[in-house]
Amino acid sequence: MASSSLNQKSNFHARSNSLPSRPHPLIPQIDEHLCRLKSNQAASSSSSSFGQKLSGLRDLYGLVHSLLQLPLTQNSLAQQCNDKQVNELLNGSVRLLDVCGVAKDALLQAKEGTQELQSSLRRRRGNDAGFTKEAKEYLASRKKANKLINKSLRDLKSKCSLDNDVEATFSFLREVEGVTLTVFESLLTYISGTKMQPKSTNWSLVSKLMHSKRVTCEGEATEANEFERVDAVLSILIGHKTRKSSNMSSEDAQIELQKLESSIQDLEDGVECVLRLLIKTRVSVLNILSH
Repeated sequence: MASSSLNQKSNFHARSNSLPSRPHPLIPQIDEHLCRLKSNQAASSSSSSFGQKLSGLRDLYGLVHSLLQLPLTQNSLAQQCNDKQVNELLNGSVRLLDVCGVAKDALLQAKEGTQELQSSLRRRRGNDAGFTKEAKEYLASRKKANKLINKSLRDLKSKCSLDNDVEATFSFLREVEGVTLTVFESLLTYISGTKMQPKSTNWSLVSKLMHSKRVTCEGEATEANEFERVDAVLSILIGHKTRKSSNMSSEDAQIELQKLESSIQDLEDGVECVLRLLIKTRVSVLNILSH
């Protein structure tokens, strides 16, 4: 497994004559978590895989917070800082809070939508005009949320540039920032789902939905995630009049909505935990730099 720049620069502790040459034990632990998160970037896009990534971020920031409490780290950070580096560090923490907030809002909106649709399905049949209206509203809200997600992703790509020519303390904090942004970028892409093609959407969605169900029954990874499957079955149901041969039913929608709600709840808990740790880390850095 490739070593991160944190491990390569962890000998910054030796720069003080009063300090031992060996790095603090927290350094290799942080480096290990960074490498693990990087190696998991190509993992399957499922709610469980993102749950693991968010859990990895939680553990990583727990270690980072512990490292920031050490007088050695605090002195190093305060002594090495210059205006440019401070601005980059603080702007980076704001970016993290922003992207985490976008993910949190998108998950909350999707959860509320799935709950409303499930309630509607319990009251009505799938071809009822009332359900059709609510399903269309849900899909419209998804499109609106996806526009915000895509804007956030574009902003990340245009603003995120990690400068390697910095002191070691800043370097490891920027590396943590970069890994965190990558996790949230993939999470936002997962939430937004696949972009639908206007003319071929209906039957391609049927095919994708059927394929994902078949593979799930066989215990293998699915191609369509939970958000995509709900988008698919709702699109099919509200357009059933033009597809008489469709076998989709309101029961299918209920099943997929329940799965999505369960996945969203797990992701919400993970994102909320990471958000609290991001705030905690920013406060620690601000306190160090203000002294």
